[in-house]
Amino acid sequence: MQGGADPEPDHIACWQRLAADVTTSGHLEAEDFDALAALGVRHIVNLAMGSHPQVLPDAAERWAARGIAYTHIPVPFDAPEETHYAAFCAAIESAARPLHVHCIMNWRVSAMFYRWHRDVAGMSEDEARAIMNRQWEPQTNDYPGAQAWARFITRR
Repeated sequence: MQGGADPEPDHIACWQRLAADVTTSGHLEAEDFDALAALGVRHIVNLAMGSHPQVLPDAAERWAARGIAYTHIPVPFDAPEETHYAAFCAAIESAARPLHVHCIMNWRVSAMFYRWHRDVAGMSEDEARAIMNRQWEPQTNDYPGAQAWARFITRR
């Protein structure tokens, strides 16, 4: 992110670069904090529920110790709401860049960015959907809760 000096941390679960200053992923491990800091990330947004077993309970403190801002928007996987989307939009639009947004599998994040790309950034439907589909396709996924996301992405 800072001039491309650091390699992409492809070891991070479900890693995806959306723009020069925006990346996304699934859950983060302890060693990923240093990798993202080395990329120059200035703000982290976490959409995972704090009670999920793969969430590090001290994430806010870990980011603060590195001078990185942290926003937690817990989105229940089976019940995404418009209030979650509004909080997501506010967070990513006001966050310092470079920005990294994550959840557990990058499914919540990719669906949120799908809507943001389509409805806010003016990206074409096909392009926005192709970016989301790199992570998953909620409308064809049989994972419990996926249908809530299939409905969520149709909203405008």
